[in-house]
Amino acid sequence: MSTSALHHRTPPTTPRVALVTGGSGGIGRAVVERLARDGYAVAVHYAGNRNAATELADRIVADGGRAIAVGGDVADEAEMTEVFDAVASAFGGIDVVVHTAGIMILAPIQSMDLDAFDRLHRTNVRGTFVVDQLAAARVREGGAIINFSTTVTRTSFPNYGAYAASKAAVEGLTLVLARELRGRDVTVNAVAPGPTATPLFLDGKDDAAVAALARAVPLERLGQPDDIAETVAFLAGPGRWVNGQVLFANGGLA
Repeated sequence: MSTSALHHRTPPTTPRVALVTGGSGGIGRAVVERLARDGYAVAVHYAGNRNAATELADRIVADGGRAIAVGGDVADEAEMTEVFDAVASAFGGIDVVVHTAGIMILAPIQSMDLDAFDRLHRTNVRGTFVVDQLAAARVREGGAIINFSTTVTRTSFPNYGAYAASKAAVEGLTLVLARELRGRDVTVNAVAPGPTATPLFLDGKDDAAVAALARAVPLERLGQPDDIAETVAFLAGPGRWVNGQVLFANGGLA
């Protein structure tokens, strides 16, 4: 057998299964739609918007795909165990977990309400830990775990202190888990979007602030959810030699 054959992974012959947390809206919704187009069976996870998740799953099924809606608090290990169980029961296993679910609360560090800080970190840090813990135990050989960080861990914009801290923790978890899964043929990476036109990003910003952020990007526009979904699709599928990395999908924003 040649050296190249020894290191070439045979493509899967059965449809792959993806669980997308926060899949009912924003970037998560774009990821679900892209993976469904790529032939994945998709589980659309929601925390509160059951109707949007169900509508998306039903539309994918109507278009000839395979999809279900699953709900749960990402920071609650019992609820998320039920989510993983439901996906495995419906589709026979899990190959890809894309963890887009998160919240953003902005305030100066000096005046940040600590109850809000705790709520932010419960969802973004504990939620990522819970999902990654379950994914590490469930994702099949040849699979991928994809977390979500943010470019603000590098740009350090004012008012983003608590949010950036939560996402820096996500990056740390991602890099460690990639190394803990040595020998499993499971990649673990994080995507760090820049300013992207989603309700989470646009909420509370006036037109001037949005325009200024768009101008700050060398490509001179905001990202779109589909831009981020392209990066996720690469990591979920062909990007098998990318592991233990944070990919900044931000149009060049430094």
